[in-house]
Amino acid sequence: MTLPPTAKKVFAGALFDVYQWEQKLFDGSTTTFEMLKRADSVQIIVSDGKSMIIAAEEQPVKGSFLSLFGGRVEEGEDPLVAAKRELLEESGLVSDDWELYECVQPYSKIDWRIHTFIARNCSVAGVQTLDPGEKIMIKYITFNEFVSLVTTMRINHPSLAIAFLQARLDGSIDNFQKRFGC
Repeated sequence: MTLPPTAKKVFAGALFDVYQWEQKLFDGSTTTFEMLKRADSVQIIVSDGKSMIIAAEEQPVKGSFLSLFGGRVEEGEDPLVAAKRELLEESGLVSDDWELYECVQPYSKIDWRIHTFIARNCSVAGVQTLDPGEKIMIKYITFNEFVSLVTTMRINHPSLAIAFLQARLDGSIDNFQKRFGC
């Protein structure tokens, strides 16, 4: 859901802004509705033609975890441009072979989209330029290890986990391996 045109910002936070608006209900009465807004995000499924490449991250409050590369889309920035920037910053990798895998809005009360891209045939183009709150190690893994990490939610991407599990059931998991370029 996107914010209605009548919504007014009532709080500006570091990550989330709060918007409110008056909403007419079915019985004719009105009440105040509320919604959060935040910058869109990007996530990148990465391969180099042989291996899947993931991030082994550490952040101050979250501790250690495995993830896809990604981050916030800057104001006015195209999501694909953001994905390319985030991949280079977090891994030093670049690709000329990109595909939008999906774009989801996971919560109805938050105006926020997550754009997941596939970056195939990645190669090293530079060094990591991490934010002060990030520690990221680059891990090269097999496609089967990647599927296992996603389906057991060690890499948090619920819709990809469901797609992998469905593909295992119907025998089409090899299509993902080809699509991811691994």
